[in-house]
Amino acid sequence: MLRTVLLSLTLAMLVSACNTLNGMGKDIEKAGEAVQKSTK
Repeated sequence: MLRTVLLSLTLAMLVSACNTLNGMGKDIEKAGEAVQKSTK
């Protein structure tokens, strides 16, 4: 029982970390696009 709970919590943390990194990647991409537009 305890093992199942720990496994569930670990999976939940990994999924939320992936979502955070995904969001950060989108923010960096938008910043890069803004720099490209400003140099044209």
